[in-house]
Amino acid sequence: MTALIFDCDGVLGDTERDGHLPAFNATFEHFGLPVRWSVEDYGQLLKIGGGKERLATLLDDPDVVKAAGSPSTDEERAQVIAAWHQYKTKTFTDLIAAGVVPPRPGVRRIITEALRAGWTVAVASTSAEPSVRAVLTGAVGAEVAARVPVFAGDVVPRKKPDPAVYELAVHQLALVPDHTLVIEDSSNGLLAATGAGLSTVVTVSGYTRDEDFTGAALVVSSLGDPGGEQLEVLADPWNIGPVGALTLTELAELAGRKGGHT
Repeated sequence: MTALIFDCDGVLGDTERDGHLPAFNATFEHFGLPVRWSVEDYGQLLKIGGGKERLATLLDDPDVVKAAGSPSTDEERAQVIAAWHQYKTKTFTDLIAAGVVPPRPGVRRIITEALRAGWTVAVASTSAEPSVRAVLTGAVGAEVAARVPVFAGDVVPRKKPDPAVYELAVHQLALVPDHTLVIEDSSNGLLAATGAGLSTVVTVSGYTRDEDFTGAALVVSSLGDPGGEQLEVLADPWNIGPVGALTLTELAELAGRKGGHT
């Protein structure tokens, strides 16, 4: 039986620009930090896996360090980052609960159909677990979300592009790699999934369309929905030929297919 593992941000919803970025900037305002990230700034920071890891870059700025009370030891710096991250996570989950970020096309359909067909469906993300669960619940509803295990945040010591989170999901769920397919949106996520030996479909998001997706089994604009947004095929090395919307049959065919075939 096929298993599907979804990334969260950019895959379940296009959360980075409309969710995480406003939450980070609200955090900076709350703590009186002399910094605001622009859309362009945040696009560069997305190369760093993990919210706490992005926040840690602020402590390279002497003005931010001063505003934060001049933490000097590693423990003090970690405490400052943890406080920022806690506030940011709460702000983000409030935004998601308010319906600010709708689910991406095809997400609810595919997850619901896959569970109905007896597939294993999971989510693996570098974001904090409360944030991931909020996005998942917003995308598919609480009843369906309760059936989807989540691997997120600091559940592994190394964030994407390291494959650790996908290796953990495969191990804990006893998945067969050749029958497992990952849905990602970024080159970091693709590297993490393929590093774990998993075939990967990329559904590009607002920040990632121009990234390098060499090694993906399929690259599309979205999963698509019949009667709704139609997908655009950007790379199809296995000649799957999806039209309009990806189906479970096509996804099952891609499981075990690595990129590079011509």
